[in-house]
Order: sequence, then structure tokens, then C-alpha cells
Amino acid sequence: MAHISTNNFNLANAAFMVGFFTIVGAWGFELIGGYIPCELCLAQRLPYYLGLPILAATVVLWPSIPSFVRLMLTLLVGVIFLWSIYLGAFHSGVEWKFWPGPTACSGTGTSLSFTDLSNLSDAAIVPCDEPEFRFLGISFAGYNALISSLIVLLLTRSSWGQFKALRAKKAS
Repeated sequence: MAHISTNNFNLANAAFMVGFFTIVGAWGFELIGGYIPCELCLAQRLPYYLGLPILAATVVLWPSIPSFVRLMLTLLVGVIFLWSIYLGAFHSGVEWKFWPGPTACSGTGTSLSFTDLSNLSDAAIVPCDEPEFRFLGISFAGYNALISSLIVLLLTRSSWGQFKALRAKKAS
């Protein structure tokens, strides 16, 4: 049984590390690489800002929190990263012109009035429908969807193992 618990911990810890290095990489591309995130790019960071602290606390407190609570927290973070998959896939679809993006950053908005023109110098609008970077044909948004899928897979495997361990404990 200890092996199952250790494996579940390792899977959750791996999910945290993948997410942590992903968000640090996004900050690095912004700070060092000079990339400016668009509105949808910033929205894709929200699951990381919400899910990673919960997952970090779960991993750090793993041996001291009840098994059921640990399972529920792992599942919660998995659901948060399902949202991240959706955000990355949606943004990728906007970039490939499969569907329109937000009017604020996709060039599908209405015309400006003369009063709006006075504020144009204050705002830097980064288009959401034109990727700043592609590697192997995949943009940052596409990689976010793929990486978030990996995180969900790791958390699903950890959760399933935790569930089986809880069920076995209850049966004995």
C-alpha cells in the first residue's frame, strides 16, 4: 500500500513541477524574450495561479492531511486544469481563425469614436488572433493546451490511485 501512496504522491508532485516550470517559462518568455501576452494569454495563466498553490499545499501536506481531503484537492486541481485545456484550445482556435476571439483583441470590434482616439496612446493592444511564436506549427496557446493535458493526465492517475487506496482501506 505504501508503494501506491508514494506513486500517487509522485504523480501529483510531477503535475505540480510541470505546471510550475510552465508558468515560470511563460514569465521568462515575457521578461527575457520580450513577448507581450495578449488578453487570452493572460486568461490562460489564471488556472496556474489558482491551481498551483492548491496543488503545492496538497503535496507539501500530503502525509498529514486525510486521504479523502487529499483526493478531493487533487481532483479540484485537475478540474482547474481542464479549464486550462479549454482556454488553450480556444485561443489556438482563435489563432487558426476557426472561431472569433474577444472583440477587444481580435480585430472584430466595431469602429472607434473620436473620443476613443485620445486614449489610444495609453493602451497597447496585442492581437489574440495572431500568434507571436510558433514552434513545430504550435503556438504558446497550443502548448498550454498540451501541457495542461499532461497535468490533467498526471492528476487523474494520482486521483485514481488515491481512490483505489481509499476503497481498499474501506474494504479492509
